[in-house]
Amino acid sequence: MKNRGIVAAGAALVGGMPVAAWGLMGQQNHDGLPASELDYAFQPWDIGDGVAAVAGGLALVLAAAGAAVLVRGTLRGTMDRRWWGVLGPLVVLGLMAGVGWRILTAGGIGANIGAGLLIIFGTPVAAGLLLWALAWAFWLVTQRHGHENGGDMGRIASRGV
Repeated sequence: MKNRGIVAAGAALVGGMPVAAWGLMGQQNHDGLPASELDYAFQPWDIGDGVAAVAGGLALVLAAAGAAVLVRGTLRGTMDRRWWGVLGPLVVLGLMAGVGWRILTAGGIGANIGAGLLIIFGTPVAAGLLLWALAWAFWLVTQRHGHENGGDMGRIASRGV
């Protein structure tokens, strides 16, 4: 398998997760009142629930296909398995972003307590996941010795001598 295929599969997995979570979760408005009478911490996008669900379903298929290619590449040795230390936190971060946007744009009566809690507690967790992924990727890119399993991701992990 070409290294560009592995990189594209990683991009599909990481990029598809927030869209899948956002689209499949649906708008989380308070029941019983029309949307015009609800209070919002942030205004939701003017996209219908049907369109969002289709986009979320397509993104989920794309992310699953990317994950399948990456698992296959890991099992065959064409992808260094240590890159899962970068991909895993980015997938979790994508899930948090998709679900978090639905929480931030949920319509309610009065204050959106979930939005406040998400900002207070979710922001440090998201920052930690992003910093972990960046540090791990930097370490993999700059390390000069070989690795035990063979293979690489995008010609950025050395094979050793």
